[in-house]
Amino acid sequence: MKEIKTGVMLFIVLSLLTGIVYPAVVTVLAQSIFPMQAAGSLQDGADGRPAGSALIGQPFSGPKYFWPRPSATADFPYNPMASGGSNLGPTNKDLLRQVGDRIRALRETGISGPIPADMAMTSGSGLDPHIIPRAALLQVPRVARERGLSEEEVRRIVQGHVEGRQLGFLGYERVNVLRLNIAMDAMPAKK
Repeated sequence: MKEIKTGVMLFIVLSLLTGIVYPAVVTVLAQSIFPMQAAGSLQDGADGRPAGSALIGQPFSGPKYFWPRPSATADFPYNPMASGGSNLGPTNKDLLRQVGDRIRALRETGISGPIPADMAMTSGSGLDPHIIPRAALLQVPRVARERGLSEEEVRRIVQGHVEGRQLGFLGYERVNVLRLNIAMDAMPAKK
């Protein structure tokens, strides 16, 4: 009987510590030290309302926006509840058709020359919010034309949104598409 009482008391104490006290302490610390990250890294749009998370790809498809890396999530593109790659191998006919369709769609917008892989293929999670700077720069003529801005103005905005490698040596330079499109929406239209 003594062991049962000890076991129940230990269960109650550990449940309170690990289920209430520890999460509450971590939440309070995170919100006070890293408030933006603890709130999901939400980015406000040009209108001041949250436009999305800087950590999850967003579905931009209009010609006046920079397009993100394609999504492979289930149900609908950029579904954060269904993160995952497509599981299609490099010789799979469906994958080759999808990549071919994406390249054709990009060519129809006037993009010529080699197309970066991140503009035609999905990432492992299907939710990558970044593209390489070259992929953003290839889209400058279309975005500038649609917004009535000079290509030089738009190119400057892209260059200003290039994020360096993490810790100076990890990963690669990248552009967060959500942040870039928010900056573009903040620009006064000249059309």
